Amino acid sequence: QVELVESGGGSAQAGGSLRLSCEVSGLTLSRYCMAWFRQAPGKEREGVARIRADGNTKYAESVKGRFTVSQDNAKNTLWLQMNSLKPEDTAMYYCGAEDSSSVYCHRDELPPEFFYGGQGTQVTVSS
Repeated sequence: QVELVESGGGSAQAGGSLRLSCEVSGLTLSRYCMAWFRQAPGKEREGVARIRADGNTKYAESVKGRFTVSQDNAKNTLWLQMNSLKPEDTAMYYCGAEDSSSVYCHRDELPPEFFYGGQGTQVTVSS
């Protein structure tokens, strides 16, 4: 059974930092690409950052230079380091996993979700 569990969300001031974690069980990270997504109230879910098994990363323009995605295959854990947070980063953040052969791991545009997903962790940034 595949399970993805996000943690690390919370409240932060604008300009602050948070680090999200995603613990994965039931699948081997080296065979999947992983990503973070977010959904703000009243908005559609959007892709934030993706990391492929070969280490290639892709970021949404809105977070480029501020967020960093990383993973540890041995620990089956994915992280999202979020720096220089802005109020517009406020959203529910989700991690996801997709088979590495999927086109969604290679397209230039980040999809809004992957096949496997977690329940999310809330991030709230105040000005």
